[in-house]
Amino acid sequence: MGKSKNKKGTVRPLIEQSQLIYFIAASAALTLLPGPDILFVITQSISQGKKAGIATASGLSTGVLAHTTAAAIGVSALIYKSALAFEIVKYAGAVYLLYLAWHALKESEELVSSAPVRETNTFALYRRGIFMNVLNPKVALFFLAFLPQFVNIGSGNVPMQMIFLGIIFMVQAWLIFSAVSVFAGTVGERIIQKPGVGRYINWGKAGIFTFIGIKLALSHK
Repeated sequence: MGKSKNKKGTVRPLIEQSQLIYFIAASAALTLLPGPDILFVITQSISQGKKAGIATASGLSTGVLAHTTAAAIGVSALIYKSALAFEIVKYAGAVYLLYLAWHALKESEELVSSAPVRETNTFALYRRGIFMNVLNPKVALFFLAFLPQFVNIGSGNVPMQMIFLGIIFMVQAWLIFSAVSVFAGTVGERIIQKPGVGRYINWGKAGIFTFIGIKLALSHK
């Protein structure tokens, strides 16, 4: 665990152990709550398999670093204060999700075939996960509100504490999303064995992306 010096020069843990345990528990509970990210992971895992789900989960988790850094240096606060910045990021995210919905409708049924192994472009899915997370200003504001609750002002170096907490959040989110990917991917492997089900899975995926995109576009601070 990292250490820092306060104003008196006393070396103290960057984050107290009890505070860290509480933070991990709270983070895990929030990660498991039904929301856009976990729905995104489940959708990709069912339609394209465990590997695709884990790649998406990795991208979403990586996006946490961007939001954590933004919160630490005050960019998230700027988004919160600037209505225009918030609207720009929000609508960019909504448009991207609607693009994913359109792309899902165009996918051929062979993409979700009954073959034992489904080919996936893991880097594209990883990148998609990052965009999904970064282009959601609600996530930026969440970290701006959530991380400071676990910061110890007396330990000093507040930005470093926030980044450290963000890394912890990222790791636990990746572990949980990966476990969800394995479970959803296993379920998906059984579902796609039924003839013609691929088209319905793509429709369902498009519907979920559209729902998340519209919800984001209609969201407020």
